[in-house]
Amino acid sequence: MTLAHDTTGDGPALVLLHSAACDRRMWDPQWSALAEAGYRVVRPDFRGFGDSPLPDRRHNDAEDVLDLLDSLGVDRAALVASSYGGRVALEIAARRPDRVSAMALLCSGLPGHEPGVELEAFGDREDALLEAGDAAGAVELNLDTWLGPDAGEAVRERVREMQRRSFEVQLAAPEGAGRRPVEVDLAAVKAPCLAVSGGHDVADFRQIAARLPELLSDARHLELPWAGHLPSLERPEVVTELLLGFLRETVSAD
Repeated sequence: MTLAHDTTGDGPALVLLHSAACDRRMWDPQWSALAEAGYRVVRPDFRGFGDSPLPDRRHNDAEDVLDLLDSLGVDRAALVASSYGGRVALEIAARRPDRVSAMALLCSGLPGHEPGVELEAFGDREDALLEAGDAAGAVELNLDTWLGPDAGEAVRERVREMQRRSFEVQLAAPEGAGRRPVEVDLAAVKAPCLAVSGGHDVADFRQIAARLPELLSDARHLELPWAGHLPSLERPEVVTELLLGFLRETVSAD
């Protein structure tokens, strides 16, 4: 099954990978601006999110994205990724460095990362709420954890809708569903990388962003002091300009 996705624009390919608290709709604020800047923009839903149901077997998100790009005739793309999407982007760039021209990672995860105390406590609390049948409570926990102080009620409602949908899809998963992790060597990553962190984010993600310049051959770290975990929704115009600036430096849209 091909991942549910949208495409727009012409030019060098740019793939938007969403966080685990959202789905592909999280990129609505950047969608038109990136296409108008001269890029062919693709945004998929990972399996278990949005309009991509989970299959009755284990799957690998990086392989799913690469299969989607193959189906679209895209040989090489820049990746813009948020949180869990950043973890997937790093796996793609490590396993297939020839396919990735650049990466902008917003509050990214990291393959093989062991959660710290704060992140582990969040996961335990979310699991407990879902096991108790309190999906609404788990949604609100995600909003309170991941959104920074600049997120108004409209943004909270947008994330609430996406997170609620993700739980609906995941709780309806068929027997045998699940992710198949793959070990990767980040030393194989060649694409230039902008690693963005949020000053109000969970410590794990701030630490990952700060470490990426040590782990990758061509990476720099930028912290946004005002941001929580989802800066592209919290201050969309600021992040759009940040992304366009990075892409102008690394990926020609001429």
